[in-house]
Amino acid sequence: MDEMSSVFAEVDALRKGLPERASYRSEETLKELARQIEGTRHLSRQPAAQAFLEDIRSFTPGERLRATKEHINSRRDNHLFSLFDASYFPKLSLDYLTYEELPADAHLAERYASNTAPVRITGRSAGFHSRVVVALFPENHLDGLQDPDDLIFYFIDKFVERHNRITRGMIDAVMAEGSFPLIQGAPDATVEQASSWWVRLHEYHHRQGDMPIPDFLDAKKYKPLAGLEELRVDVSAMLALLGDEKLPREEALTAYEYILSERLLRYAVEGIPRPNYDAVASQLLFGYLEQHEGIRVKDSVIQLSPEIPEVLARFLAEIHAIEAHIREEPVAAVRKRLLALTDKYTDYDPVARDYRYVPFFAEVKKKLGI
Repeated sequence: MDEMSSVFAEVDALRKGLPERASYRSEETLKELARQIEGTRHLSRQPAAQAFLEDIRSFTPGERLRATKEHINSRRDNHLFSLFDASYFPKLSLDYLTYEELPADAHLAERYASNTAPVRITGRSAGFHSRVVVALFPENHLDGLQDPDDLIFYFIDKFVERHNRITRGMIDAVMAEGSFPLIQGAPDATVEQASSWWVRLHEYHHRQGDMPIPDFLDAKKYKPLAGLEELRVDVSAMLALLGDEKLPREEALTAYEYILSERLLRYAVEGIPRPNYDAVASQLLFGYLEQHEGIRVKDSVIQLSPEIPEVLARFLAEIHAIEAHIREEPVAAVRKRLLALTDKYTDYDPVARDYRYVPFFAEVKKKLGI
């Protein structure tokens, strides 16, 4: 067994002895965890583990894991080790990851700069094997904090696997022939690049507009508004890909097709029977495009209109017009306007107090066994 395999094995052994998440931040738990890490043969020698030990020896809830995050943000050795606590990543706890960062188009990286790190996983402990852990955010660490310079990781190999497993079959099954000529059947390297471009544009656009994230994160936490925010940034990304002539054309158009196919199709079947915020975003996109002739559904096949870029631009303009009210209205009033827009194109069940799925996609999910 090589050095890193031994490190991952030691981490997995430590994971099994962790107490309940509620006690992760207790002085007693962290003191015992530090003792156990110090006693390992391979893990304790890693700089990432030494940084983490420095933090937990004197950790106070509410304080930043300074040494751990400095180690990560410096990209010192492309190793990442910490104790994580995120409700939406239930299998992630004490975990270790190694990675290689994917190259970026120079114009894309400069014009749409953010702290996004699209990476390919090269080694991991058990928690990072979880299929749902496709990204890692600074606030997922024990400290729950995000600073402006903290890296945001996206595991692009998982994006490729997910596209091949779900989206590709949906394109073949429900889209009119020729709808996605560049991404349909594309090799993994092409999907990897499109995914990498997507996440860079996604994080950049979260920080743009009158109500950017993280400044207005609390205002947009409600599921339909979180979905609307995801759709806002992805439509912004698609329009940037179509309109920025300094981006390589074929790569930009491929990434556009990729984002549209993922947002319109794959997210639409996530979480059935109970939609998550990404699924609500897809319902909203589907509803808006259908009502404004951006798409047409005929004989269980979706046809894209040639005017779909213009329809997307009108949709984005509606969101921008609402969010501009934040300049003279309280947050609660603007939230109400945004919710009204979401509810106009989705199907809310007041009895279940949740959003219903578009029957079309429920049938697709059943038919394809997704």
